[in-house]
Amino acid sequence: MSFDTVVGQQTLTTTLKNAVKSGKLAHAYLFCGPRGVGKTTCARIFAKVINCEHPHDDGEACNECESCRAFNEQRSYNIFELDAASNNGVDQIKALMEQTRIPPQVGKYKVFIIDEVHMLSTQAFNAFLKTLEEPPAHVIFILATTEKHKILPTIISRCQIYDFERMTVPNIVDHLKMVAQKEGITYEEEALGVIAEKADGGMRDALSIFDQAVSFCQGNITYQKVIEDLNVLDSDNYFNIIDLSLQNKVADIMVLVNNVVNKGFDGSHLISGLAMHVRNLLMAKDPQTLPLLEVSQRQRDRYQQQAAQCAPAFLFKALRLMNDCDINYRQSSNKRLLVELTLIQVAQITQEDDSPAAGRSPKRLKTLFKQLIGQIQHQAAPQVAAAGQTPAQTPATTPTAAQHAATSQAPTTAQQQATAPSGIAQSPAETPQPPVRPAIKLSQLGSTFGNLLRKDRHKTEEQTTTPDGDGQHESFDEDQLRRQWTAMCNRMPQSLIGVATRLKNMTPRITQMPQVELLVDNDILLGEVNKIKGRIRSTLALSLHNSDIELVVRLANTDELKPILSKREEFELMQKNNPALEKLTSLLQLELV
Repeated sequence: MSFDTVVGQQTLTTTLKNAVKSGKLAHAYLFCGPRGVGKTTCARIFAKVINCEHPHDDGEACNECESCRAFNEQRSYNIFELDAASNNGVDQIKALMEQTRIPPQVGKYKVFIIDEVHMLSTQAFNAFLKTLEEPPAHVIFILATTEKHKILPTIISRCQIYDFERMTVPNIVDHLKMVAQKEGITYEEEALGVIAEKADGGMRDALSIFDQAVSFCQGNITYQKVIEDLNVLDSDNYFNIIDLSLQNKVADIMVLVNNVVNKGFDGSHLISGLAMHVRNLLMAKDPQTLPLLEVSQRQRDRYQQQAAQCAPAFLFKALRLMNDCDINYRQSSNKRLLVELTLIQVAQITQEDDSPAAGRSPKRLKTLFKQLIGQIQHQAAPQVAAAGQTPAQTPATTPTAAQHAATSQAPTTAQQQATAPSGIAQSPAETPQPPVRPAIKLSQLGSTFGNLLRKDRHKTEEQTTTPDGDGQHESFDEDQLRRQWTAMCNRMPQSLIGVATRLKNMTPRITQMPQVELLVDNDILLGEVNKIKGRIRSTLALSLHNSDIELVVRLANTDELKPILSKREEFELMQKNNPALEKLTSLLQLELV
């Protein structure tokens, strides 16, 4: 009925009222913004005010003159509304433009409100553009749209543009409180906050959801009934997940996730809601960003309390993990497992790294179920302690192998005390703790890494230089040699990928059975091939079933050098030299792959 009843658009309504008071009106206005924020409502109020015969000093309509009464009773002939979503043809626009020629009978202006103007066709826009360029003095156009980018620039340039903002949660809650008080409905403020968040910035959606909640709750709107009616995941779940993650209680989180899934909520719903919850915690840590929280005051206080317990590094890492989960959720074939793994990783963020003692890598997976592992260690401690009470042996000179074996199997008490953590004294009367595995020197095992490496190198050299002794002497031809050569190059390790690529482009040949010759075009490649010559010969001998193969690698002479051709180049050369092959390829539409 008036500009004061419009919620959350004080700047725009003030501008419109000032334009009415000053009498400086444009011939076309464009109201754009999200759905349900009051665009059409403001257009109707504005149309009523500019035709009011006795407007108030504050720019509001008097609601007493004939024009205002006709508007309130929906019988005004000065205001025309067109829904462009269903009347987007050129004929409807031409019929509307015909009405612009007739001056108003009561009031000063004829106001044409075109809702969802972006739905007009191109022909309709062109028909409307001519009138918009040179409108009569008594005509004002008010266009409303949710998608301004779809309107022709020539239309936009001839309008005053008003951008409507999304409704904030506090504004929606305040308006719903006023509606509830007028209707005699009792409510909980948290329930109205859930309705406002569900509306996503639209007052029309908020009022629709409010009516639905009133019907379900029978006049008493409570938080539990609202989340049950709207199928909204309770925010307590998010607070509990963060609290459990700070305490590294993975098992409790898994139980909570199972309960959420059993209620019918999707895993992506949980992850997206938890990501928004962590984002709100991040905003709640700084007083400057605290106003960005669009929640009720009670929820804001709760966010501040939990944010004080969370380190910024924890929130950043958790937010990144959940963002990755949201990105990979659609491609995942096991979506629940992806959600559970993400929450497990979030629960490990604040957990200290396990000690790298006892020969364990510090980068291994952190212990998740510490209580269970602690029980197992407590049960195994007496057995280990009993085994560790073997009398100590004092080494005189070089110990024998039997002594080393006994030492490695039964650690002495002195060794246990030496390997115990510093600052902790163990007493025989105390309950024995599980000892740390004593360090074992490699020299006690009878060989060192140096010996193993020397033996392995010596063995490799023997395998490289010694011919295979399988005793096979099968003959082979050029075709078999080339196939096995290509297969060998494809199987070469990644460290020899460069040499393998060059060898693949070379063609070995049989000079005299079973001698195979390979021509190399430069000295550098010759040196690289000679390093692995023995391995190449052994591979060929094994794949061709001939242990007598001899591989000769030499530098090619000038007259022996030929251009190295790829498979496709060889095929094209064969087609060029053999017209019949080229014709066959064309007729059968053959392609080399």
